[in-house]
Amino acid sequence: MRSDDGYFGPGSVTWRVLADPAAGPGGISSLFMQALHPLAMAGVEQHSDFHDAFWPRLQRTAEYVMTVTFADRAKVDGAAARVRAAHEWVRGTDPVTGRPYAAGDPDLLRWVHVTEVSSFLEAVRRAGAPISDAEADEYYREQVVAAQLLGAVDVPASCADVADYVADVRRTDLVASSTSRAAALRLLVPPMSLRTTLTTPARPAWTALAALGFALQPRWARSLHGVPTLPTTDLAATLTLRALRTAVLALPEDWRRGPVAREALAREREALSEAS
Repeated sequence: MRSDDGYFGPGSVTWRVLADPAAGPGGISSLFMQALHPLAMAGVEQHSDFHDAFWPRLQRTAEYVMTVTFADRAKVDGAAARVRAAHEWVRGTDPVTGRPYAAGDPDLLRWVHVTEVSSFLEAVRRAGAPISDAEADEYYREQVVAAQLLGAVDVPASCADVADYVADVRRTDLVASSTSRAAALRLLVPPMSLRTTLTTPARPAWTALAALGFALQPRWARSLHGVPTLPTTDLAATLTLRALRTAVLALPEDWRRGPVAREALAREREALSEAS
């Protein structure tokens, strides 16, 4: 694999998952799940600009994920170093549990990582992408690298390990609170200028997308958030996700992929052309 193919490269399951349109709603779903961990949310509430700069913060998060997935190793290493440096200052005491927290804590890094990558994979598979169980395990093995770049250790590396890990954290650490409810509401109804709200479809479009992300969570997570679990919710979410994926796949590539992904996929096509 060439150095400019990054840590994963063409042919990796990681590229297949993160290049899929369904990964976006999966990423939103992971944010709702992360909100259920009080220590993870304490850092966001006390140290981030998530309140006042929702959209730039969301964009930076998405750009980091795309950089780690598709960019060359030098860019990935630089981006990860900047995040690690920022984490050094994020520490304090969680008001919900009274426990100290630090953003660089390997346990918190592992939780954020696992919710993120598992939500990406779950959404893409539910949307109809043909990813086998063996390929899903390979995806988790690949993603250990992404977690280690930020300092996580003991990262689950298979579907079974991820399921066991999430069950353990669910039993010992997750709880709904005023902080988690505020975070969920902010995700569903983020700040938006009056002009944008009145003159564009941005508000209903985002609300629909965020509601889909919420519905893609496991049933136990939705229940923990305090939302009644209806028998039809999972089916409706899956059908909506599949319809969305089909519609986006019909768009030109420049419309449905960000610049980092487009550049990486263009390099892949160029390499294949040269090899042939």
